[in-house]
Amino acid sequence: MKTGEEFKACFERELLPELRKLEEKRKTIVKKIILLSLTIVIPLLVFAIPSTLVYLSVENEVCCFAGVFLPALIALAVWRFKFNEYRSEYVREFKREVMDKIVKFIDPNLNYHPDQGVSRQTFKSSRIFLDRVDRFSSEDMVAGRIGKTLMHFSEMHALEKHETRDSKGRRHTHYETIFRGIFFTADFNKKFKGTTIVLPDTAEGMFGSVIGKALQSKNILRPDLIKLEDPEFEKYFVVYGDDQLEARYILSTSLMARLTDFRKKTGRKIYISFNRENIMVAIPYKKNLFEPRLFKTILEYAPVEEYFKDLSLVVGIVEDLNLNTRIWTKK
Repeated sequence: MKTGEEFKACFERELLPELRKLEEKRKTIVKKIILLSLTIVIPLLVFAIPSTLVYLSVENEVCCFAGVFLPALIALAVWRFKFNEYRSEYVREFKREVMDKIVKFIDPNLNYHPDQGVSRQTFKSSRIFLDRVDRFSSEDMVAGRIGKTLMHFSEMHALEKHETRDSKGRRHTHYETIFRGIFFTADFNKKFKGTTIVLPDTAEGMFGSVIGKALQSKNILRPDLIKLEDPEFEKYFVVYGDDQLEARYILSTSLMARLTDFRKKTGRKIYISFNRENIMVAIPYKKNLFEPRLFKTILEYAPVEEYFKDLSLVVGIVEDLNLNTRIWTKK
């Protein structure tokens, strides 16, 4: 795995020239957005305030909407469309010229596909999250072979639709996030047939060992609770599986130690699935990891270093979990 010092040298040698070009484009786009705002929003406000007073005095709601609010909505829609157009152009070029180079720097065998992502079917097949998926998006896929291990991962956002009715019987729809973050999948280094799910242990952390284990065992939506002999591992994780022996075969003493270390390293709750001879890891994030900020310079090293660190963390799963060791029948 490449070091931070090596990446800093790469930043100064290869990335900075591209970033300087992009910085000029960013400044141009920001100026366009400011000009757009001045030509649309400010005249709209100047027109809307006195017009609103006039129409309100007439007490005609239809005229008020047609004369004030409809033009305002159209103007704001035009502003939003142009803003997204400018921003998308900048983000696409940043990903093509910068993110692709960072991925190749980490490992030349990896390929970056900004418009592709891990599929909805793969996400559902992991059985990590059991909620119904009503909205799904996935992008910024990194794929390739690290040593003997085929892997790919991407950013992902899955949501479930909820409907409620108010006191007047009117229906309201909103969407709640099931998962947002990085979803990683790779071929595992052992053969197995069943499914083993490793989830963050919230019950024991909240209620203690005795009550926590009792609550875990009552989770009717999951297969059997798997009890393991690693107290530190069980501080962070709870394991469910459809085969006790197979789960213990998969979760060897060394792998449990590596998962515990990886959990500490990320500082985040992580979700793992062993299914169809693959390992899948979900790491929650609340931010978009691989897109630049439009209203902030990209010439500073720290933000670019964050892209390198986030990518290295996920690519490093192969090494952290020792997935290239093929002492069993898989090759």
